[in-house]
Amino acid sequence: MNDNGFGINVYTYEMMMEQCRQLAIAYPFVAAESIGRSVMGKPILAMRCGCGPRQIHLNASFHANEWITSALLMRFMTELSDCYATGRPMGENDVSRFCFETTVWAVPMVNPDGVELAQRGVLPDHPLYSQLMSWNGGLTDFRGWKANIRGVDLNDQFPAYWEEECKRRGAQGPSPRDYSGPYPLSEPEAQAMARLTEAVPFHAVIALHTQGKEIYWNYRDYEPQEAEELALRLERASGYKSVKLSGSDAGYKDWFIYRYRKPGFTVEAGYGENPLPYNSLDTIYAELRPLLLESLRL
Repeated sequence: MNDNGFGINVYTYEMMMEQCRQLAIAYPFVAAESIGRSVMGKPILAMRCGCGPRQIHLNASFHANEWITSALLMRFMTELSDCYATGRPMGENDVSRFCFETTVWAVPMVNPDGVELAQRGVLPDHPLYSQLMSWNGGLTDFRGWKANIRGVDLNDQFPAYWEEECKRRGAQGPSPRDYSGPYPLSEPEAQAMARLTEAVPFHAVIALHTQGKEIYWNYRDYEPQEAEELALRLERASGYKSVKLSGSDAGYKDWFIYRYRKPGFTVEAGYGENPLPYNSLDTIYAELRPLLLESLRL
């Protein structure tokens, strides 16, 4: 754990990359590959675990100040890999069966530049220092920053009624949150996620966010017929509330549902004010773990 100068511990991009590297070295059934690079050139990693025909996708940290989701997803992928290797169950679940039936694709940190900014702030030698300070209203505290390093909200970037989301948000230019960008998929991080999703025939996707203990499962009635019942299964597993959401467009799960007519879910993990403190990780993981296990059966 690293300290960001604000007196809280954080889970960093460097920690995530090292954890992915160690898992890929330790286990032959785990692979890690770059699916693209961020604005500042950081590789965006996808991890693959298992060998089954059912393809499930999990992602985290679309939003910079929701970086705890990266730690949560990496804890799940580590536990899943360890149990698969040793034959141990996860709770009452046979992980070997899961991994023979399912391949899990995880992108644990979609927005690495934004995460770094939210955790560490920005120094004068950063090439975007002046712009970032202006977009943040002159404040040196970037803990509330959701966007990528160019001030674009990556979860408002997808071509699913993008124009409607722009009107609703009303942001005219780069900012800590809610600016949808100059056009859909303008940002390399969103492009990387779209390319991965177009290349792999995912059966279902789950995007991890914080906070609220809710599960969003629908999109403008484009979701498949079974989506609500699947969301109720995730609700029963976790205690999180299944919510039929309206008034939101251009998100990753929105686009997945809109384009592929397959199940997509946004899970708002934990409860409180973002960024959720790192010391809440164990409590949130205890809630989230059974939901993620259930997602392997979707």
